[in-house]
Amino acid sequence: MSAPGARPVTAGELAALTGGQVVGAADVTVRRIAPLDRAGPDDLSFLANRRYLPDFLRSRAAVVLCKRAFAAEAGGPPCRVVVADPHVALIAVIPVLYPEAVWAPGVHPSAVIGRGSVWDDPVAIGPHVVLGERVRLGKNVRLGAACVVGDDVTLGDDVQLFPHVVCYSGTTVGNRVILHAGVRLGSDGFGYVPRPGGALPQKIPQVGRCIIGDDVEIGANTTIDRGSVDDTIIGPGTKIDNLVQIGHNVRVGARCLIAGQAGIAGSTHVGDDVFLGGQAGIADHVTIGSGARVTVQGGVIGDIDPGATVSGLPARPHREFLRAQGALYRLAQVVDDLEALVRARDGSRR
Repeated sequence: MSAPGARPVTAGELAALTGGQVVGAADVTVRRIAPLDRAGPDDLSFLANRRYLPDFLRSRAAVVLCKRAFAAEAGGPPCRVVVADPHVALIAVIPVLYPEAVWAPGVHPSAVIGRGSVWDDPVAIGPHVVLGERVRLGKNVRLGAACVVGDDVTLGDDVQLFPHVVCYSGTTVGNRVILHAGVRLGSDGFGYVPRPGGALPQKIPQVGRCIIGDDVEIGANTTIDRGSVDDTIIGPGTKIDNLVQIGHNVRVGARCLIAGQAGIAGSTHVGDDVFLGGQAGIADHVTIGSGARVTVQGGVIGDIDPGATVSGLPARPHREFLRAQGALYRLAQVVDDLEALVRARDGSRR
C-alpha cells in the first residue's frame, strides 16, 4: 500500500530519479512497489537476478527496474527502467512512493520533564515520555510513547526514538540516530567477582558511559551495556539489527553491520567496516580487525586479522571451515565403505 499523500510516478520520472533509461512508454505510472510475483498493473517491481526471470515473464507489473542484461528480454512487462543495480535504484524511488509521515512538534501533556532538561525546537515528545534531570535534546528529536531518558543523557540533532526506548543515565547519542522500539542503552554490564565458601558473587560497580556515534541505527530490543570503568562506544555509521547484545567496554568501529541475535562480550574491540552475521558470538577481550567478516553462527574466541572471513565454532578461515565440513559429510560414506569391507572379509573367512 502506498503511503498517504503519495502520487503516481511515471517511468520517465523513475529514470530521472535513478539515472536509468526507459525501455517502453515513459508515461506509464506506478503507485506502489511489489515483488514480481505479486505485482499488479499499478506496481513497480525489480529484477536483479536471473533466478527470478520466470517470475518476471509472468509478472503483471506496470514497470520493472532491471539490469541491462534483461532490458531486451522477450516477454514480461514491456515497460522497463534499465539501471546498474535495481536494489540501489530502489533507495531513490522508495521515498517518493512512500513519503515519510509529517510529524508534529510539541510536548504531550502526559510527558514528565525533569529539572534542568532542555531542547532545541522543534522536538516531538510523545505520550508518557519521561525525561530525567539535565537531559539535553537536539533539534528535530522525536521521542515515541513511553520512552525513558535518564539523567544527564544527551541526544543529538535529528534523533528518533521509537516507543519504549530506554536510555540509562549518562548515555550520549550522536546526530541522526534511529533507535527502534525496546532498545536499551547504558544498562549495567555483566560484571561480578566470584567469592568462595558459597558467598554470593559480588557485583562490580558499572560507572562508564554508553556512547553512540552519528548516523547509527539500532534495531528493536537490542541492548548495549555501559562501560564498567571505561566507555562502551558504537562508531559512526554502524547499523545494528534486532536482538543484539553488546557488553560493557566494547568498542565497535565505524560503518559496521551487525546482524540479529549477535552477541559481543565485554572489552572486545571491533574495527571499522566489520560484518557480523546472525547469531555470531564474540568472546570477551577479543580484537576483530577492520574489514573482517564473521559468518552466521560463527563463534570467535581469538583475535581475527583485518579483512579475514571466518566461520564455524571455533571460528576459523572460511575456506578451511568449508573443507572441514565437506570432509565431515563424506565421513558417513567412508564408514559405509569400511563396513562393507569388513563384511566382505568376514564372509570370505567362512
